Amino acid sequence: MAVQGETRERTRIKIKEPGHYRVIMHNDDFTPMDFVVELLRTVFHKEEPEAVHLMLIVHESGRASVGEYPYDIAATKVRTATARAREEGYPFRMTVEEV
Repeated sequence: MAVQGETRERTRIKIKEPGHYRVIMHNDDFTPMDFVVELLRTVFHKEEPEAVHLMLIVHESGRASVGEYPYDIAATKVRTATARAREEGYPFRMTVEEV
């Protein structure tokens, strides 16, 4: 109940969707194609045909976007894939770009 002379304020809260970020795989001459396909299947949850297709795009054009995610998820996927590559001794490189 409003008191006479009282000013009521309305507060509007804008909820912003989290930004999306593109995960980019970069080609190198050392990381085996089958290893890249396996990363795409296990880390990025791609089906075999899509994983092979993305790997070929990376191989032929030098880079490819392999997914769009909120920043934290994109960064975690990049760290996971990069760590697996390093464990195997590969210089595999991935980056995150804002969409």
